Amino acid sequence: MLDIGPIHRKEYELVAGRSGAPAKKIRQNQGAEKIVIAQAPGRIHFLGEHGDPDSGLYLSAAIDRKVKVAVSARKDNSLRFFAVDLSERKRTTLANLKYKREDRWANYIKVAIHIFANLGLIAKGLNFTITGDIPQQIGLASSSAIETASAVALRSFFRVKIADSELVRYLADTHTAFFGKKSEPADYLIGLLAKQDQFLVVDEADMSVQKVKSPLIRCKFLLTDSRVPRMGIDSELETRKREISAALEMLLQSRGGSSFREIPATELAESAGNLPEEIRRRSLHVVQEIRRVLDARDSLLHTDIPGFSRLIFHSHESLRDLYEVSCPEIDWMVKRAQETEGVLGSRMAGQGFGGCTCTIIKNEAVGEYRKRVEDYERIFGFRPVIHEVKLATGSRVVAK
Repeated sequence: MLDIGPIHRKEYELVAGRSGAPAKKIRQNQGAEKIVIAQAPGRIHFLGEHGDPDSGLYLSAAIDRKVKVAVSARKDNSLRFFAVDLSERKRTTLANLKYKREDRWANYIKVAIHIFANLGLIAKGLNFTITGDIPQQIGLASSSAIETASAVALRSFFRVKIADSELVRYLADTHTAFFGKKSEPADYLIGLLAKQDQFLVVDEADMSVQKVKSPLIRCKFLLTDSRVPRMGIDSELETRKREISAALEMLLQSRGGSSFREIPATELAESAGNLPEEIRRRSLHVVQEIRRVLDARDSLLHTDIPGFSRLIFHSHESLRDLYEVSCPEIDWMVKRAQETEGVLGSRMAGQGFGGCTCTIIKNEAVGEYRKRVEDYERIFGFRPVIHEVKLATGSRVVAK
């Protein structure tokens, strides 16, 4: 066992599950005070990323990679944080609860603390212990999972009745205020409301979630991490957002409205002379992606797997050619997947310029897919990592 000290030992054993004993027995044996542990999943967007920045529409799911957060009370006013996987500690106080760059992962727990402090529920210090297995830096919302798991743990710890819909609003607003940048409400909706073996159609315009049972019974979901260094991409992504905002303003001047959902793709196709070509391409991706999400939902509801497959591949083509956030390494992976019999769809996932691909594949084709990506390291110099995931349920309390 790691040398973690007495402060977090009880949480460590419960969260990491190293002792093998039931949570209740561990508490009895150690004389531990109240401990609550909650978990929240990572998520994958199958469609909808890089869509309308103000009212996103996604086809998504939670995955069976998660973050667990344990919380217990302290007798002083200190807030103590321990990351099991990093063997790393952070600390602060309620009076000094603010963003610190050096606190990294602990900042996301602070978001949840802010919510309950503002509700007047936190008067003393708290211990937090965190562990997880969500792959990092490939667009699986691990930071949102920390926030969600922490908030769910605190909700149970203080026995306060806050509906999931209200908790989403608290998380989104507090994240925006704490970090000074827009949050992604869809991540919280997925983290709280997802169900096993179900896709979610998540609409940020009205904060609704439609659940669609997956018809892909004999399929696996592979996340292939390209390992491409993703440095200096923030400016490129900000440029894309500015172009989208400019396009929307131009397009709505003559027709009214408030979002890309009110603009048909045919109108963009006919506006070649009125919009700068680059801006028109970005806008065309957004409008077509909105339509793809709705069409994919219908395909899943009607078990139209070929139709669903085409939409996934077309989405990647659009990210590559219109929105231009892919890269040669990712394009190579998608092409290898498309050439593999038994692959039902593959596209870039995450912010782009690297990251991972998400591939939907029949069980019997996984071995062939793995063989086809063996050449990747020889060609590009990076060794890919393949994560096999399942569609999972949302956050829950696992011990209290």
